[in-house]
Amino acid sequence: MQPPVTQGYGRPVSEPGPDTEARRIAAEERDRVRFEEDALELADQVYRVARRLVGTREEAEDLVQETYARAFRSWKSFTPGTNLRAWLFRILTNLNVDRGRKVQRSPQTQPLEESDYYLANKVASTAGEEALEADEIVERLSQDSIVKALSEIPSQYRDAVVLVDIGDFTYADAAQILDVPIGTVMSRLHRGRRALKQHLAEEAVE
Repeated sequence: MQPPVTQGYGRPVSEPGPDTEARRIAAEERDRVRFEEDALELADQVYRVARRLVGTREEAEDLVQETYARAFRSWKSFTPGTNLRAWLFRILTNLNVDRGRKVQRSPQTQPLEESDYYLANKVASTAGEEALEADEIVERLSQDSIVKALSEIPSQYRDAVVLVDIGDFTYADAAQILDVPIGTVMSRLHRGRRALKQHLAEEAVE
């Protein structure tokens, strides 16, 4: 009679039986349900950012649905204990990029020149720099105007503005989501804010 196969310190190797497999499946199902519950608690935040990335509520709803569909399919790739919100926003951002490519919306990526800020500078010169503060201008504009202004700035700048100023992410979180250095996030955020103010100032002047 052959001795039992052992593994480490002489412990017999236990072959998974029906009970072991059932427990594994049950535990996996509990993990999946917990993940989905935690993810759905963030749905309002995900929609809030999606609404700023696209032009209409319908598009935002579609983008959120696609985000959660992909998240639920890929839930095993999420590492428990890490930033779930950042993980979802990374999916959202990637889907929005893919969406932009599909409809062939290629925003300009050239550096913004001083001439691009003509109207913003005009407002500042007549009413003071405080007139360029986003909160002041936003009060004079509709939500649609803000969405339109966001849609008109280059995507890499818009994503930084949306994540940090609207999504309330830290620079570190935004860098993780966009997969760029923190310094790049800060640079894009500066340019994005300036471009957004220019578009909002133009709308306010009109």
